[in-house]
Amino acid sequence: MSGLARARVTFAIVAATAAISFYVLLSGRVGITAVLGGFTPARFAGLTIPPFHGAPVPAVLTPLTATLLHAGVGHLGFNMAGLAFAGALTERALGGRGLAVLYVAGAYAAALGQWFPNPLSTVPMIGASGAVSAVVAAYALLYGRRRTRTLGPGRGAVVHAAWLALAWIGLQVLVEVAGFGGGRVAVGAHIGGFLAGLALAGPLFAMRSSRIGRGLRANRLP
Repeated sequence: MSGLARARVTFAIVAATAAISFYVLLSGRVGITAVLGGFTPARFAGLTIPPFHGAPVPAVLTPLTATLLHAGVGHLGFNMAGLAFAGALTERALGGRGLAVLYVAGAYAAALGQWFPNPLSTVPMIGASGAVSAVVAAYALLYGRRRTRTLGPGRGAVVHAAWLALAWIGLQVLVEVAGFGGGRVAVGAHIGGFLAGLALAGPLFAMRSSRIGRGLRANRLP
């Protein structure tokens, strides 16, 4: 199986996200679309959307629809480049179903991470970086070299994940303090998505390995 075929879910997400984001960017309606389809924490506290031309996406779906919207070509390109690289390799390990579960869970964990520090924020969040952070975390955990193997397979994996989490959180804090992106970087979303990726990579890999094992046993001749 070719590398492209093994990563068909990853590239389907990239293609769909790029198509929708470019359409919105070219239409010049990024602002209105962000309000209608972006993740706005205060909507879960009863905030009503002003009457624009178009109905707002149900709040419960906005963590997903927000991943399909981007503020500019650079924003889109950076996220999709990260997803294409880390996602293709992660999908080889987790399978297409596992990658899809990871991406969706990362989107919701990112929304939770953005909601938690300011539940009444009326600023919509758009972009796939939170969901992509989950994929990057899984990639780092599955393919990174662990220097903690001497602690044993179980403890070593936990310590490795903890170091990755601390390093990522530290990086996001530096981004916030330095003011990159004019303070508009969704740091909470990046942290939430990354932690979800660390938590889910192992179980998803084990589930896929179990399915493959059952399939091989079922295909054996009696």
